[in-house]
Order: sequence, then structure tokens, then C-alpha cells
Amino acid sequence: MGLVPRLRRVLYSFGPVLIVAKHLGCLLLFWTGLGIGAALWALALYLVRMLATTAIYHRLITHTSYRAPRPVAWIGAAVAASAGQMGPSWWKAHHLAHHRHVDTAADPHTPLAPSAGWRGLWRSQAGWLLSSNFFPTTLPADVEADLVLRLIDRLHFVPVLLLAGLSWQLGGLPWLAAFCLSGTLLFHGVASVNSLAHLLGDQPFATGDASRNNRFVALITLGEGWHNLHHAFQASVRQGITLHDGRPRLLLDPTYRFIRLLQRFGWAWDLRIPSERALLARAAD
Repeated sequence: MGLVPRLRRVLYSFGPVLIVAKHLGCLLLFWTGLGIGAALWALALYLVRMLATTAIYHRLITHTSYRAPRPVAWIGAAVAASAGQMGPSWWKAHHLAHHRHVDTAADPHTPLAPSAGWRGLWRSQAGWLLSSNFFPTTLPADVEADLVLRLIDRLHFVPVLLLAGLSWQLGGLPWLAAFCLSGTLLFHGVASVNSLAHLLGDQPFATGDASRNNRFVALITLGEGWHNLHHAFQASVRQGITLHDGRPRLLLDPTYRFIRLLQRFGWAWDLRIPSERALLARAAD
């Protein structure tokens, strides 16, 4: 292993450390409690950073479900990184590995292989952080070609630390505890797409894997829980679509609504949505 890959591996290692630190930081709530101000701060951080993860990391950078000016990708990536979601190159490489090897032992975080049950659930929810699969073997060339995104990727821990410091400055220990709570809930919210959305829910589309539409996961991830649709149409900017009585039916998808808002301001275009014919052609038997 050369110097550069070794350094990148060290920088990526800060991710699991900070995730564990935020979990431990939630213990501060036993001393500080959660006042109204701190609770609103935690909620705001959750919603904004979840949107950055779903709309920018996932639907823009990873799947190119729409196009946007580079500053939108840069700002969104920095906000997503502040959620402890690692950097854009790592995120895209990891997520595409999931799609390539879905629900096999090579899938970085499936709950079904190499073991299912509680072991599989643990692996998909958090155990993958401690596995060798945590470090991608290759990084996406398009993201690596963008100097700003590459810098955010390598220094992904800096936005986390800056936001933690801002929380401390704004409200002291109670707001720092709220920051930890928000980050912990967000981590498990995103991870539930890997775990629960491959175990519970319906499968209106034929995908050849265990991906499912899960209403609870869709609620806590602002639309990402319509996972069966996503596996059927990875490039769809709208994931809130199902089939009912042989016809497409729209579902609540706040991330899609946010992207439409970007479109209204001219900050998003070329939104990709499958046609009704394509949706019906993928209907499960």
C-alpha cells in the first residue's frame, strides 16, 4: 500500500471514531436534560443534514438523478459530511458497492449475508463500521476529479468538529449533547435503509433482491425508505412511487420536494423519473 492510500485510510478511520463518540456523547443528556432550545437544535440539525445526505450525496452525487450547479454539490456535501456520513467519494463508492453486490456476502451492509437474523441486522445497522469493507478499494473517478469534493472527502471529519464546536458556543453542554443525539439518530436513520428496508415492507417492483418499501424508514429518512422503487430505478429522482391496482401511485417524498424547490430557483434540472410504462413493466408478479 502506497503513502497516499495509507494516508486516506487513516483519514477515513476518523469516521467510525466520531460515530462512536457521538453515541457516547448522548450520555450527556442524563446530566443536561433536553430543553426546548436544545431539542429544536437537534431537530433542525437532523432535518437539514438528512436532506443533504439524501438529496445531495445519494440522489445527486451517487446516482445523478438530476443535475445541479457545482456549488450546490459542494455546499450539500459539506453539510452531509457534518452529519458524520463520511465524504462524497467514500459515500458513493460504498453505496455503489451495495448495488453491485446487493444482498450477497460482498454487499457491505446487507442484513441477509453471510448471516441473517440478529447477526445480519447488527452487521447492516452498525457492525459494518468495524469490517474491512469499510474502506473502499476504488473511488469514483467523477467525484475524485472535482477538487472541492475530493477535499471534503479527505477532511470529512472537519465539518463534524466545526458543528460540534458551534453547538457548544451557541448553547454550551446541553446543545453539544443535542448535537450528539441528532447525529446518532441520523446515523441510525440512514442505516435503517440498509437494514429494515431489506427486511420489512412491500415489494411492488421486481428487483431480484430483498429491497422493500418501508413506510417507517421513509418517514425518518425523508423519502429514502421507498427502497424497492430505488432498486428498480436507481436513477429516479423521485423514490416515492408504488403500484396500486395496476397503476402508479405517488407516495410522500420530502427529498423529492426539496429537489423540486431547487429546480424552481434554477439550482436543479434534468430531473429523471421513470415513465408509467417503465414502472408497469417492472411490476412484481
